Amino acid sequence: MTMRNLINKLRPKTISEVVGQKHLIGDGKILTKIIQTNNMFSFILYGQPGIGKTTIASALANELNFKFKILNAVNCSKKDLTDVIEESKRFKKIILLLDEFHRLTKPLQDILLPEIEYENIFVIGCTTQNPYHSVAPAIRSRLKIFELKQIEKKEIYTYLRTISNNIEIFNKNINIDDEVYKIISQNSYGDLRFAINTLEIIYNISEENEVISKEKFLNLSLGNFKSYDKDGDYFYNAISALQKSIRGSDVDAALYYLALLIDSGDLETLCRRLYVIAYEDIGLANPNIGSFVHAAIESSKSLGLPEARIPLANIVIQLALSQKSNSAMVAIDKALTEIKNNPKFEIPNHLKDNHYSGAEKLGAGLGYKYPHNYPNNYIKQQYLPNNLINKRFYEPNISNKNEKILKLYQDFLKSLK
Repeated sequence: MTMRNLINKLRPKTISEVVGQKHLIGDGKILTKIIQTNNMFSFILYGQPGIGKTTIASALANELNFKFKILNAVNCSKKDLTDVIEESKRFKKIILLLDEFHRLTKPLQDILLPEIEYENIFVIGCTTQNPYHSVAPAIRSRLKIFELKQIEKKEIYTYLRTISNNIEIFNKNINIDDEVYKIISQNSYGDLRFAINTLEIIYNISEENEVISKEKFLNLSLGNFKSYDKDGDYFYNAISALQKSIRGSDVDAALYYLALLIDSGDLETLCRRLYVIAYEDIGLANPNIGSFVHAAIESSKSLGLPEARIPLANIVIQLALSQKSNSAMVAIDKALTEIKNNPKFEIPNHLKDNHYSGAEKLGAGLGYKYPHNYPNNYIKQQYLPNNLINKRFYEPNISNKNEKILKLYQDFLKSLK
């Protein structure tokens, strides 16, 4: 006997059962508060496929005891939309999930706007596209926007192990090796639906009392599954090699390790490391690199794999061939060490806040010289605490053009009387 439509069987009935999205679900979080206060409103959910957009909408409708309707903006007609609106007038409140929300036409948006405005229906727009770029401002301004995050591999692994022990659903005796669950979780790239569908296929094609080993699973060729795990040495060694290759300005090595990491499928960890590299290793030598990295990462997330490889390759090449400086990181680490070793300090009185009654009696803010009132927008005065006067944390790296300019300006200020 095989299972059919496992996704629908397992779909959570309550918001607390939803896997992941802890920034939106839990004590004091917005989606949980909607249930607790019985106060629904319209909003947009955006994120990659299979991470819970439909599940969240259906769980909210179920707990709030609202009718739940689903339409797709790609093929939604005027009649489809007006039928839902008319139904909401005759019966109880309706939550309408509009998939591919960014594809909603202008005429349909015009129909929807007043219904959202007066809460005749509650709309949950679902999209894989960034709504700040893809949704028209008129309707976007009436909706809150919540980004759904990639479901963690550990969360997927735990969920698969939990449901596989449900004998009401998995009523056939099959022994799946723990390594198989790990491989599925790692290679689902945050897509819980993909992971569940893979488990369902394994169950349906397996025989009673069959043992599904890692080798047997990989031999099934169910997809591009890799047997390595990001929690193992392979992944972290590749991440380390990528950063060290960029730091060492070896663009070819950097591209090779980028390819290894793209092949692993874990875009989230890769992107976080690229942000770190931009500010740790390039830093003040090329202060614009941070915005380039951010743009490339946002593009890669919007595109998804395999197209994400293109903006990622662009930025890795720029990072590798950019001038390097870690002077900002060294400077803040010196300051943090100073605070740790010398926690007692007294901010000079003239720097203290004086925007409250009685501040002058305490001497707060007295004697402060406003730099913009002086030539060159600069006037010498004490800023560091008494016990740190003349202490230096930032040492410019004059091997790069940008910090050489910063050093010249720093020296100019010191020359002023």
